Amino acid sequence: MGLTSPTFQLVLVLIAVAVCVLVVWLWPRAARKGPLALAGRVGLLVLTQVSILAVLLVAANKEFGFYSTWNELLGRASSRQAMQPGTGGGKRPPALVVKGQESIGLKGTREKAGQVDRIEIHGPVTGLSMDGYAYLPPEYFQKEHEKEKFPVVVAITGQPGVSKNLITQLKVPQAASSAVMKKEIRPTIYVLVRPSVVADRDTNCTDVPGGPQALAFFNQDLPLAVTDVYRASGAPGSWGAVGNSTGGYCALKLAMTNPARYGAAAGLSADYFARQDGKTGDLYAGSKAYKNENDLTWRLEHMPPPPVSLLLATSKNEDDYGPSLKFAQKAAPPLKVDKLVRDEGGHNFQTWREEYPVVLRWLDKELKELADRNGGQ
Repeated sequence: MGLTSPTFQLVLVLIAVAVCVLVVWLWPRAARKGPLALAGRVGLLVLTQVSILAVLLVAANKEFGFYSTWNELLGRASSRQAMQPGTGGGKRPPALVVKGQESIGLKGTREKAGQVDRIEIHGPVTGLSMDGYAYLPPEYFQKEHEKEKFPVVVAITGQPGVSKNLITQLKVPQAASSAVMKKEIRPTIYVLVRPSVVADRDTNCTDVPGGPQALAFFNQDLPLAVTDVYRASGAPGSWGAVGNSTGGYCALKLAMTNPARYGAAAGLSADYFARQDGKTGDLYAGSKAYKNENDLTWRLEHMPPPPVSLLLATSKNEDDYGPSLKFAQKAAPPLKVDKLVRDEGGHNFQTWREEYPVVLRWLDKELKELADRNGGQ
């Protein structure tokens, strides 16, 4: 029974109701004097609290998407070392497997509204694997576009979080489908993933010395996987990235470290450096120099600016407002930085859901201008 399944939630609710009824029935019998009666009352209270707390925790997990499977909750790695890089001979298997389609209520057939695939990525470079989703625009299935290659935007949710948040909470494919159908943006493939490449560690899209090569996964494995299976553009700078919170840090980092692939990126309430805590462990093997390289503001101050476009979405009452302004002030050509600043907004799904339609249009505009400068590739 799945951790987020309605059946599991219903079972917990029924158990909690049954426990409450049982406690009401047994309480008069436990209201006597003596140590056994006292222990009985304590036990009944604990049983009631545990059953109610279980319902609340599962409901909160479903709402905010902290864990999608039992393996993730228990810290069992879902990112498998399925392929060892550089081993074996002959042609490698596709790095992306389509597991089926996700029904999200798009209005129309796939030729009119597009389609969301459930995917699994097996990195040929890092050996890491990850589940996610891919939205394919309606033109992808139309005969007149059957030989066309499409730009790609990688959308990355926050940490902790699961890729399905981008569908259920942030409504990214729904917003993209609506915008494509209204001709507000070009038909684009959207790849929806989480920021961590292992289930039990927050890797912050960083190549950890002696550990998971998270940045290489996003910069190398993911593009290889998508182009293995989908008609994705390989033109310079034809990919974009967008993310919220930790995912925003990842998105900006991809464009800044791999401008040949990612021509534009947007960070929603983004961090500008990787925060180290108990969930991250030591990301830099104690090296201050390597830590600096992963600080995006430090990179602007000490390294040549990359030729990409970045959008910083923030609110005046958010913690990232000051760091966002500082980052923008440090920008210099050929780097272009735009800002989307709201008077009010929180570090939450509602704020980011409202920002996403604007951000998708901005990404499309920037990637189209870059494609036009490159001769329409």
